Amino acid sequence: MADALRRGLAAEGFVVDVARDGPSGLEAARFGAYDVVVLDVMLPGMSGYTVVRTLREEGNWVPVLMLSAKDGEYDQADGLDYGADDYLTKPFSFVVLLARLRALVRREPTPRPPTVRVGALALDPSTHEVRLDDVPLALAPREFAVLHELLRAHPAVVSKERLVDAVWGDAGAAEPNIVEVYVGHLRRKLGRQWIETVRGAGYRVVQP
Repeated sequence: MADALRRGLAAEGFVVDVARDGPSGLEAARFGAYDVVVLDVMLPGMSGYTVVRTLREEGNWVPVLMLSAKDGEYDQADGLDYGADDYLTKPFSFVVLLARLRALVRREPTPRPPTVRVGALALDPSTHEVRLDDVPLALAPREFAVLHELLRAHPAVVSKERLVDAVWGDAGAAEPNIVEVYVGHLRRKLGRQWIETVRGAGYRVVQP
């Protein structure tokens, strides 16, 4: 497939290099000054997840499109959480792949660190770690998910309905008042000053 992609992309005017395992792909992406990287997930030697996460940790923001047979929603979410810009599952349309690559090439590389930070509060969605003043906090899965949504939106306000949709799956899966319970849990663990209630609108993270 790598050779077929190389031939197809070259026919469309791209200059293409192929790396056949994770370590060589990481090395190429570090020093190749590429406009875009197409990255498989299941690579010999090092997974595509590890490759993209390492690049982002090193401050390399080359656009990355992950291409994988792993088509579950959590697989796709993992790829994006690790720092990929797009995720395309196999089997795929070559026309769609070209369109997505062209869109990524047009996009200016911008920092998108996988760790979300507001002041001394840091959340890493790929490892499910939360630290406050560099001290790890133990959060239940839905506490983590609520905090992740609030941090991603910072400094905007997030409605209860949006939080229910993001954490419980859809707006009818749980009562909006359940959000109050989990916000209460988070305030006890973080400190009340970190989450502000905006009456009639929802919640937002604020930096004390």
